[in-house]
Amino acid sequence: MLPAAAWQRVLQQLPRHHGTDASLDAPTVATLQTWLVANAASGQRAAAGPGQPPEDRITRSAWFVREHGEIAAAVWQRPSVKSPSNCAACHRAAEQGDFRERNIRIPR
Repeated sequence: MLPAAAWQRVLQQLPRHHGTDASLDAPTVATLQTWLVANAASGQRAAAGPGQPPEDRITRSAWFVREHGEIAAAVWQRPSVKSPSNCAACHRAAEQGDFRERNIRIPR
């Protein structure tokens, strides 16, 4: 969901990943970088300019906002959800990479 340059910035800033220390050992970072760069967004989705998500946040990308636009702001504040970055709160099979709508359950 991010272009290769954004993923590289994210990996370089893991000790300060949105207020959390997400540091990983060098071999793990290298493996992740290889995969993320190879599978990064390209074309229009990765075009420079206004299409770039602010602060390299997927949750602030135009795609994410369009896909989740019907979610009321109050839902993101629920203790069971906490924030848009907590995919597994609603996408029950997120850990398996499954984000199909039939597997969505928005907690109360």
